[in-house]
Amino acid sequence: MTSPVGLHRVVEPAGVLPQAAWRLDTRPEIAPNEVRIRVERLNLDAASFRQLSVKHAGDGDAVRAEVLDIIATRGKMQNPVTGSGGMLIGTVEEAGRRSPLGLKAGERVATLVSLTLTPLVVTDGLAGWDGRSEQVPCEGWAILFARSVAAVLPADLDPQLSLAVLDVCGAPALTSRVVSRYVAERAAEGDARPVAVAVVGGAGKSGSLSLAAAGRAGAGRTVGVVPVVAERDALVAAGLADAVVLADARDPVALSTAVTSALGAPADVTVVCVDVPGCEHGAVLATADGGTVIFFSMATSFAAAALGAEGLAADVTMLVGNGYVPGHAELALGLLRGEPGVRGLFEARLAAD
Repeated sequence: MTSPVGLHRVVEPAGVLPQAAWRLDTRPEIAPNEVRIRVERLNLDAASFRQLSVKHAGDGDAVRAEVLDIIATRGKMQNPVTGSGGMLIGTVEEAGRRSPLGLKAGERVATLVSLTLTPLVVTDGLAGWDGRSEQVPCEGWAILFARSVAAVLPADLDPQLSLAVLDVCGAPALTSRVVSRYVAERAAEGDARPVAVAVVGGAGKSGSLSLAAAGRAGAGRTVGVVPVVAERDALVAAGLADAVVLADARDPVALSTAVTSALGAPADVTVVCVDVPGCEHGAVLATADGGTVIFFSMATSFAAAALGAEGLAADVTMLVGNGYVPGHAELALGLLRGEPGVRGLFEARLAAD
């Protein structure tokens, strides 16, 4: 029996979903409700790439070798330390007659589900990748299930740019949803206070998109938090935040002080987009009672977040950004097209890679 969520592709251990599996079946023959993609490029998620780079002290050959080993061993790209993967772009080779995804052979697509649950084979040894960037040119194939999500790549954008945006498109979509609710609730209550939003890691991919999304959703005051001067200058030039502050997100007091000083009070909504561990307590401390913290980093310890909030007697709602919100791809691409500051940051990042 072919499962819409890919249970038939789980090799071990039996009875778990593909994301939780240690190893997946990568055979190229597809079931009637599957789609096979000819892979062109992977985008490793930031937390995974950072962990690999730090582990191997920036040795690109060693990073490439470990990524190859992970994929060959597990039948998917899932970093065993961070548990995260990324996503990919490629061309539809074959779509099963009962696939509900609506994809056709020859379409170039981006997968909007994680590589941690996507059967994947690499056939070129990653020969075109130096191991020093999140984007990984490659050859091979991948399998999508009936419950997978994919988007046809837009013709007006460079595929690498689209890949970078779609990799994090869940972050701005959820940020927009949460901020919009705060704005609507205050308007309904006759509360004239502006909704204040802090984005930790505001100069990064998900961070810059989240700042833009917060602004469009009606946030009255936004602050971007970055760790170094170069990122501060880039974010100021992009014009995406009302204020940009320097702080180490791993220092709870420094982060809270920076946000509160910039906004005049703790944030109503704090969005965590950094790719390093240890930022949970600072995010909670920087958020007002009754506020919301959205965690979009795969480096987040959710136990630390929950216990930290309890220990601080913080009345905050904490959300896990799961990467999927209906309409997330369209929203993120719209922000890229409509916000020059966002596009500039993304293009500079790609140029640096």
